[in-house]
Amino acid sequence: MFYVKEYSREIIATIVLIAILIVLRMVIAKLVRRFASTSQLFEHRTNLVIKYINILMNILVTTSLIVIWGVQTEDIFITISSIATVIGVAMFAQWSILSNVTSGMILFFSFPFRIGDTIKIHDKDFPIEAEIVDINTFHVSLRTKEGEKIIFPNNLLLQKGISIMPSHYEEKEFFD
Repeated sequence: MFYVKEYSREIIATIVLIAILIVLRMVIAKLVRRFASTSQLFEHRTNLVIKYINILMNILVTTSLIVIWGVQTEDIFITISSIATVIGVAMFAQWSILSNVTSGMILFFSFPFRIGDTIKIHDKDFPIEAEIVDINTFHVSLRTKEGEKIIFPNNLLLQKGISIMPSHYEEKEFFD
């Protein structure tokens, strides 16, 4: 009982913060789903974006809880700088993965093309004309007229010029 009285401010702040997190998660998920439905985006892509936003919110709430419970500021900075250093080294080694995830998020919100569109990628060394079969977090799956399956990284897709071609393929219905 002594701890409840001594830490009542921290307990109340923690409860309020967790309540805010729950409400924000619901509101943001609803907003992203509404955006996805008006843009006619696929459910699995919408769920990925919601997942990324939830991870970011969890990191912010965890940091806030550390501050609420009175961890010394210098300890927080030492811990965060150590974690940032390790993550920075790891991400530098894996920059293409991070770049592809970021590009996937950009493609989700700007979405210049959709599954089923035929695109032409303007690359002087390896020009590609193919139908988009799937758009994932890291890559886009393409299928050429000859039936060749090509996996193209999202970050390269944003760097190259793209033309959306009139459909040469038969009309298909795509399911999520």
